[in-house]
Amino acid sequence: MTVMETTTEATETGAGTRTDLCAAPPERHRRPDGQDNYTISEVVASTGMTAHTLRWYERIGLMPHIDRSHTGQRRYSNRDLDWLAFVGKLRLTGMPVADMVRYAELVREGDHTYIERYELLEATRRDVKARIAELQDTLAVLDHKINFYGDAGRALASERSS
Repeated sequence: MTVMETTTEATETGAGTRTDLCAAPPERHRRPDGQDNYTISEVVASTGMTAHTLRWYERIGLMPHIDRSHTGQRRYSNRDLDWLAFVGKLRLTGMPVADMVRYAELVREGDHTYIERYELLEATRRDVKARIAELQDTLAVLDHKINFYGDAGRALASERSS
């Protein structure tokens, strides 16, 4: 599961700064930090996203700046992969792309945007919970129909064998 994690980092003055990180369970073949230069094809293979989608995310501002090699090829880091995993979860919520881009902008703007980020995620959470409730109602209707047809089918089979 991908979650947002807040960490506190020590500074030279001794005060802590809070950083909003996207944390995900480590992937099996993940490289150690510092050696995490993934090509776009490696990211495509590990995320299931297309290269076109990755480039589009970068173009619209959904992805932070992606480092480039000396030849201009994109090089993704573990942090980029974490962010992509989080974006994938946001997509599953049905959050509009414009809201995802706004969230990414807020993260880049810094700590003073925590309340706005909270409100955006909270609104998305309410929408998800409403969709879950709708799906549970739909599932109850399907279960009722399945039981009806199962009972009717058994009754018909019983009549035919008599």
